[in-house]
Amino acid sequence: EVQLQASGGGLVEPGGSLRLTCAASGFTFDIHAVAWFRQVPGKEREGISVVNYRQGTTYYQDSVKGRFTTSTDRAKNLVYLQMNSLKAEDTGVYFCASVSAEVTGIPPSRIYTDWGRGTQVTVSS
Repeated sequence: EVQLQASGGGLVEPGGSLRLTCAASGFTFDIHAVAWFRQVPGKEREGISVVNYRQGTTYYQDSVKGRFTTSTDRAKNLVYLQMNSLKAEDTGVYFCASVSAEVTGIPPSRIYTDWGRGTQVTVSS
């Protein structure tokens, strides 16, 4: 079993930056891909980015391309989501999730087997 813990959320003004961290523990050798999802009230979780943990290939939702970057520190079992040029519509609860297979694109939430508790990101002036 893999345990994930997301952190780093907070309140930031439009145009600002935040870095989210997803810390993995447990059977980390099972992790092949880690995704970041965002959820706002009344809507389904939407995939923001995914990284194939060993290869390093990344995929992004169109709305965050050029602004968000996901990266890994495999030695520390960490996955980051660097968010720059934040907009009000980036507001939501951000979750990290993992799956024991490499992926292409950003698969829907149902394929991920392990989830961390979310961290709130609020972009507001």
